[in-house]
Amino acid sequence: MNKRELLQFRSKTGIVFQDPLGALNPRKSVRQILAVPFQVHRNASTAQLDSEISNLLATVGMTPPELYLERYPHELSGGQRQRIGIARAIALHPKFILADEPVSALDLSVRAQILGLMKKLQQQFKLAYLFITHDLSVLRSVSHKVAIMYLGKIVELAPVDELYSNPLHPYTHAILAATPVPDPRTKRNRILLKGDPPNPANPPSGCRFHTRCSRATEICSLIEPQLEDVGNDHLIACHLY
Repeated sequence: MNKRELLQFRSKTGIVFQDPLGALNPRKSVRQILAVPFQVHRNASTAQLDSEISNLLATVGMTPPELYLERYPHELSGGQRQRIGIARAIALHPKFILADEPVSALDLSVRAQILGLMKKLQQQFKLAYLFITHDLSVLRSVSHKVAIMYLGKIVELAPVDELYSNPLHPYTHAILAATPVPDPRTKRNRILLKGDPPNPANPPSGCRFHTRCSRATEICSLIEPQLEDVGNDHLIACHLY
């Protein structure tokens, strides 16, 4: 892309970062932080800025807006800071938002609020999210389709209900078995992966997971499996299938 094309692309996309404090400029107030997208992409006047910023704050549940406009990031709670990050991401009504571990730095009670807000905004603005997380319980509550990755490669891709009811890849089995269950009476068969993860800069030959897989065969170390459709829109990269 040239500079003009890149600017247009950026106006249609947004990003929500993992650390809301590190993602916000500590020297700028909430008003200044939320003004940037409009100043860069729309050359908005002062009156337009004030109206747009107040609407954004109300949209993400920070009311009355006047209470927050002149505050700085360190004067806000973690949940409030993430709401500002979300407000900045949706400022220009993008079509796509990348959410990189957006709730991992928040308390459990605040996580539910932020996830509820993101689902509400998805319906309101018809947003598409690419949601990156290690928390499979979060994935199940927000996703329509899930891609499981190992060492930078997708090893399984399926609709969320299909993946949870019929996991196929040995790595998917292992991470699902490690997910905590709220009922202490429920027994889980933990799958312990042997060894340490290989160096991503120098991955093993063949299937990248074969060095830790209890079901690996000789072909797994020689040939890298490709994603294959096994039905129900379920794709898997594994020689077992």
